[in-house]
Amino acid sequence: MSVKLYHFPISGPSRGALLAARAIEVPIEVEIVNLFQKEQMKESFLKINPQHCVPTLDDDGFIIWESRAIACYLADKYGKDDQYYPKDLKKRALVNQRLHFDGSSLYVKIRAVCFPILFLGEKEIKKPLKDDLNTTLGFLDQFLSNSKWVAGDHPTIADTSIYASVSSILAVGWDISGFPNIERWVKSCSALPGAEENDAGAKAFGEAVKKNLA
Repeated sequence: MSVKLYHFPISGPSRGALLAARAIEVPIEVEIVNLFQKEQMKESFLKINPQHCVPTLDDDGFIIWESRAIACYLADKYGKDDQYYPKDLKKRALVNQRLHFDGSSLYVKIRAVCFPILFLGEKEIKKPLKDDLNTTLGFLDQFLSNSKWVAGDHPTIADTSIYASVSSILAVGWDISGFPNIERWVKSCSALPGAEENDAGAKAFGEAVKKNLA
């Protein structure tokens, strides 16, 4: 078996895929692709992934990208049980909803806050972007009001994905004191396999953003 993840630790989605792999206990080889140095544009990587994005998974010649698709695939193929990606239809649907919430809303709002500072020369976070992200964090706080984890009483790949996103914005210095359920959940996430590895990448991301802020 040869499972390789092309990864950039500063990337939240990339960390989300790696967190899932660590939780599922997949023996995985990690190869760093430095996006800041444009390594994703190398011809060798473009042959693997013409969209030139990370994370990208190579499972013995089977190539797939998009962090949440990778997490689902790894959980289905390599999970010792179905805790991280339940086979029960309703439980799985809830995990999928949370994954799509991250991919289509939460991470999108985080990226909207940070991308202009990292790459477009912006020196401050615009208030409408702050308000938009806080509204979305409010939804996450509601999800967590009735359960310990984002999709039930046990951690799932929805948690690994969303924690990778939330840890990124926390490393920028975001105030979540108004979201007590998220605060409680973040503390629980510190026990996830691979959490320290994720947090180191999130810290590097936060430092990159903060050094460009006025």
